[in-house]
Amino acid sequence: MCDVSRDEFFMREALKLAKKAADEGEAPVGCVIVLDGEIIGRGYNLREQSGNPLTHAEIIAINEASSQVYGWRLCGATAYVTLEPCPMCAGALINSRIDRVVFGARDPKAGSCGSVINLFELPYNHKPELCSGVLEAECADVLSHFFSGLRERNKLRKKEKTDEV
Repeated sequence: MCDVSRDEFFMREALKLAKKAADEGEAPVGCVIVLDGEIIGRGYNLREQSGNPLTHAEIIAINEASSQVYGWRLCGATAYVTLEPCPMCAGALINSRIDRVVFGARDPKAGSCGSVINLFELPYNHKPELCSGVLEAECADVLSHFFSGLRERNKLRKKEKTDEV
């Protein structure tokens, strides 16, 4: 179940992180983990900078949140993510015992909370509540703007290389 004003407030915080990722040349995905109305974990994609495929926004935010509560169980927490979690991140959300997952844009290629598969519906020992589509247009716009710009830069680089020859 979605709590529109609360969910939008925290999704805007995740969007700020997504925009920071884009500014740093990373896929613009942001995540905040909230417990008792306070953000206890923040993350944005860092795969390009780190060279590590595990540094997705959700994993970074879960790691920070776990440090804040001094444990791996994030019972009572909500994760706000600008893009539907992939299988790795959906698994991490399940394993960290997060109660709710709220995401913005759907991911038709890797989304594992309903688009490709819903890992939360499988018979794992923990099933987070799911709320999708919060600020969906804004979240999708950040992603599409970033990737259209990336495609344009790649076209220009390709053209420059052919012009050099």
